Amino acid sequence: MTDSPTAGTPYGTLPPASPLPQRRPVSLPRLAQMREAGEKITMLTAYDATFAAVADAAGVECILVGDSLGMVCQGLPSTVGVTLEHMAYHTASVARGLHRVQGTAWLIADLPYGSYAESREQALRSACQLMQAGAHMVKLEGGGWTAPTVQFLVERGVPVCAHLGLTPQTVHALGGYRVQGKGDQAAQQLRRQALELQDAGAAMLVLEMVPTPLARDLTQALPRCHTIGIGAGSGTAGQVLVMHDMLGINLGKNPKFVHDFMQDAGSVRGAIEAYVQAVKQGRFPDDALHAWN
Repeated sequence: MTDSPTAGTPYGTLPPASPLPQRRPVSLPRLAQMREAGEKITMLTAYDATFAAVADAAGVECILVGDSLGMVCQGLPSTVGVTLEHMAYHTASVARGLHRVQGTAWLIADLPYGSYAESREQALRSACQLMQAGAHMVKLEGGGWTAPTVQFLVERGVPVCAHLGLTPQTVHALGGYRVQGKGDQAAQQLRRQALELQDAGAAMLVLEMVPTPLARDLTQALPRCHTIGIGAGSGTAGQVLVMHDMLGINLGKNPKFVHDFMQDAGSVRGAIEAYVQAVKQGRFPDDALHAWN
């Protein structure tokens, strides 16, 4: 009898398929149930099979294949140099890792810079490439002009996560990595864009570097669109961090909104489990330390 193809591999960084997990597969209805029950949604980035499998085993509900891979994997100065081909490659790697361990996480992939701004049709072609690579949902940045694109994708069966506040793909236009939505006019614009994205069908919304009171208000105003904060305080429906940041192994200084969960955990899985529990229990983020008011 021939062994399975993976049984004798010398570089087997993933365990063999395990028994069916007790956790139900994460889906859009499941995320809505969590939101309704007041349970925080946890999201973490991953860019390869092994770390995706570890994050899933640690209880992370949503795995984001972020274009942040440009900085943490490729050493680029920003996300602008990441291509659709790069995103498809890493999305497929993460999807294979989850499949190997019968993972249950919801897989989101970033539409990179230049892959969706030209037209709605371009956005659909790009989204199809990431969905065919294994994504369950795609994420795009910006508000206003993006709402028709979101509606176009959703109407064609592509779940969409939007992204407002600090949008790294357009960081040069924003004047750098600065808090967004400060002041009445900026807050009103962000609120209008968020409502437009919900009306267009976006099921999730990342709020990055947005003042805590504004993020909390937006969360309450968006019952059909689950807010995921990063530097937006504790009032959002969930939290996301870049994995390399929360493990304390990035190539630069951690932003204010990051906590190094590795320092007390002793292992990667332990650090991710600590992150999940801290988010679920409301201990992270600490608005006095990790957010702006």
